[in-house]
Order: sequence, then structure tokens, then C-alpha cells
Amino acid sequence: MPDSLQIDQIAERVERLLVRYEELMRTNTLLNQQTDALTQERDSLKSRLGAARARVDALLERLPGEPGTSSVKPAFKTVSSRGDA
Repeated sequence: MPDSLQIDQIAERVERLLVRYEELMRTNTLLNQQTDALTQERDSLKSRLGAARARVDALLERLPGEPGTSSVKPAFKTVSSRGDA
């Protein structure tokens, strides 16, 4: 009888290990899916950030120079030449 008891215990442990293995495989699959989704989201956000930076850079280039500098845009010369300022 001791041999059959030991075999039963081993069989039970193997069954528990198989159940645990299947659980871990499902968890791993879900984690891989989450990683893929987060990677896509990160790439999308990086792309949007790059586009936003380009828009900000374009807006900054359109701003006039600081007061007192010689790089005044024509719009400022037009206003001051009319005497509106």
C-alpha cells in the first residue's frame, strides 16, 4: 500500500503542477497582449508628441524677435510707420 499512496501523492502533485502551468500560460498570454497594446500606445503617443513639437516649433518661428533687436518683422514696421503705436 505505501507504494500506491506515494504514487497517488505524486500524481496529485503532477496534476496541480499542470493546472498551475496552464494558469501561468494564460497569464503570460494576457501579459504579452498588454505589452503589445502598451507598445502601440507608446508609439502613437511618441508620434503625436513629435507632431506637437513640430507645430510648436513652427509657431515659435512665426513669433517676432525680442524687443530692441534689429530683426523686426515687416508687420511691425507697417504699424510704426503709420504712427498707430
